[in-house]
Amino acid sequence: MDFRSYMDVAMKEARAAGARGEVPVGAVIVGPHGVVAQAGNRTRALNDPIAHAEVLAIRAACAALGQERLTGHDLYVTLEPCPMCAAAISNARIARLYYGAADPKSGGVVQGPRVFSHPQCHHVPEVYDGIDAAASETLLKTFFAGRR
Repeated sequence: MDFRSYMDVAMKEARAAGARGEVPVGAVIVGPHGVVAQAGNRTRALNDPIAHAEVLAIRAACAALGQERLTGHDLYVTLEPCPMCAAAISNARIARLYYGAADPKSGGVVQGPRVFSHPQCHHVPEVYDGIDAAASETLLKTFFAGRR
């Protein structure tokens, strides 16, 4: 089976989030037959502090599939998930996590609390980092430079 990255879809969602004034992070859930759900951050638009791209994509995928678990599905996200999103990824039983830029300030996978390494973590996905990291980092740096 050939590997196909869906980071381009996540980047499209991240750019759309940035255009809406949201922190430019995008996520996409992929199953055996392709894209199941995709989302960008909407914390400001929804006045919801947990409306991160990963959470919105997980919710949409679960709704589309009519199930609470996403066993056998992959998540592509442009930025290292925060601890909240890492916990949601574990609870959803995502098989593989692919992410772009590392997040030294708020990350929860390789940085910070390293959610997947805790014994309380019920499911640990395969993790692949640095996927199109430069493009993700540039998008984020440009967004925040415009805010300062």
